[in-house]
Amino acid sequence: MTEQLRLMAVHAHPDDESSKGAATMARYVDEGVAVLVVTCTGGERGSVLNPKLDRPDVWDNITEIRRQEMATARAILGVEQAWLGFVDSGLPEGDPLPPLPESCFALQDVDRAAEPLVKVIREFRPHVITTYDETGGYPHPDHIMCHKVSVAAFEAAGDPERYPQAGEAWQPPKLYYHMTFTRARVTALHEALVAAGLDSPYGEWLDRWDGTRIRDHSHLVTTRVPCAEWFSVRDDALRAHATQVDPDGRWFHVPMDIQQRVWPTEDYQLVRSSVGEIGPGEDDLFAGVRETVAAAG
Repeated sequence: MTEQLRLMAVHAHPDDESSKGAATMARYVDEGVAVLVVTCTGGERGSVLNPKLDRPDVWDNITEIRRQEMATARAILGVEQAWLGFVDSGLPEGDPLPPLPESCFALQDVDRAAEPLVKVIREFRPHVITTYDETGGYPHPDHIMCHKVSVAAFEAAGDPERYPQAGEAWQPPKLYYHMTFTRARVTALHEALVAAGLDSPYGEWLDRWDGTRIRDHSHLVTTRVPCAEWFSVRDDALRAHATQVDPDGRWFHVPMDIQQRVWPTEDYQLVRSSVGEIGPGEDDLFAGVRETVAAAG
């Protein structure tokens, strides 16, 4: 019997799993892959971004509400989920930026913060891990810390001399970064909306790129996973995080048929692999892994 394939997605906050890679996860779940979302923080310092829920009773109970939202999204996606238990750092605003709150996730020692993730990796034994690149996808301190902790844990999990109390060593074969917000994708969606005679929410975004104030990652994409069939599952999971998204906002502005036609993939950068060369052209996060697992079985 062939071993079950396993995918782990490491994210900073509840809701991140539904805005980055959700359709990919839903596809693999339907194919019989075991998928585990690891959430580093509880989102305790997140804002209420849905104007319909911007009320004192929601703000006062945001921690429990976000846990409930995560449970709903998890069920929609069909994934398992684990909390690492760190405290949300919040997104500092102002000039100069204020200091981060004491004991928050972003201020943790990386080696210490990696240990609970190493433990989860060794227990779940994923073949593939996805997380953020060094920019965090956007400069939230928790996203940047999530990157650091994920890479540290990936590199330590297979070394029996590192964190020996965290379980038997397991080295995942592949590590990917999400490449969700590339200029190529935003441009394609913007142009399709304009061609259809519809308003585009992406014009200002593209203007900022033209001003070179946003780094583009299009050239770093190695892997495009076809998953258009699961875009509606992704959107349902994202809507489950009702405090975090405006159902009338930009996330849901592009008609589904345009999304599925213009950009039917979710995109990634392969950054570590022990089962083949790293290069462009993949369409499967488990490329190389499937053959290895089948041979072992």
